Amino acid sequence: MTVTVSLFQGPEFSGDVDTNLAALDAAAESAAAAGASILVTPEMSVSGYDIGDLVLERAEPFDGPIFRTVSAIARSRCVAIVYGYPEIGHSKVRGDTVFNAVQVVDASGRSLARYRKTHLFGELDRTHFTPGPELLVQFDFGGLRCGLLTCYDVEFPEAVRAHADAGTQWLVVPTGLMTPFEIIATHVVPTRAYESQLFVTYVNRCGTEAELTYCGLTCAVAPSGTDIARAGAHEQLLTVELDPAELTRSRAVNTHLGDRRHDLYRTVLSRTGLDPTGPSRAEQETDR
Repeated sequence: MTVTVSLFQGPEFSGDVDTNLAALDAAAESAAAAGASILVTPEMSVSGYDIGDLVLERAEPFDGPIFRTVSAIARSRCVAIVYGYPEIGHSKVRGDTVFNAVQVVDASGRSLARYRKTHLFGELDRTHFTPGPELLVQFDFGGLRCGLLTCYDVEFPEAVRAHADAGTQWLVVPTGLMTPFEIIATHVVPTRAYESQLFVTYVNRCGTEAELTYCGLTCAVAPSGTDIARAGAHEQLLTVELDPAELTRSRAVNTHLGDRRHDLYRTVLSRTGLDPTGPSRAEQETDR
C-alpha cells in the first residue's frame, strides 16, 4: 500500500505568522485535493526562518496558538501536516530557551511527534536556538516507520544512519537551504537516501528572506538514490507516492547496512577516545 505525500515549497515570501498559516491552509487544501494523506512544509514554515529577534517574539509552547491553528487546519482539510516553528522549552543550564522545532499533527489534529533540531547551522541558528536533546524522533504513518530531522541535520551521515539502524523507512526533513549550497539538495540528500536505504523527503523554502536567498530544489528521493520528484526554485506543491515495496526491493540489492563491520568500527572509536553511545553536551544540558 503506497502513501501519498504532498511537499510544499513555500510560501515564496514569509510575511507574518498569519500569512504563513494562510499559505499552509491553502497548501493543505491543494494536498487533500491531490489525494495526499500528509503535507510536509519547510523548516520554520509558520514563523519564518531568517527573521532575527522576531524568533523570540514568535516562539511559543508546542501546544500554543500555532499548534491549535494547524490542528484546526488538519481537521478541516482531513490531512496530516508537518510544520516548523520556534518552540519555547527549558534547559537545565540556560533556563527558558528556544528550539528550532518541527511538529507532526494527524488528520484529527492530534500531535504525533515533535522534534527539535540537533545540529545548529552557524550563527543563524546558534544566536537564537538551543540544540535539541534527542536525535531519534519517530512516528508511524501509512504503514511506514517515519523519522524527523531538520535541514543541517541531514548533512551528517551519522544522524541518518542512526535513523536507519532504528528502523526508520521514511525520513522527513523540513529545511531552509540557501544559495550557494545547492549541492546539498542535489547530491548529499540522494546519497543519504542511498547509503542508509530509506526514503527521504527534503522540503525547502524558496524566495528571499532578509539576507538569505533560498534555493528551492525540494525533493523526494527513493532508497535507490534516484529522484521521485524535484521542484525548481519557486513556490511549488509536489505530490508523490511512497511505496514500501520499493524499499524492500532496494534493500535486497543494496546490502551495505548488513555488510558493515561494527567490530572494526568500535575498535577504531576506542583508540580515538570517542564513545558513540555517550551523551552529547546538549543531552546533558537540556531537559526533554
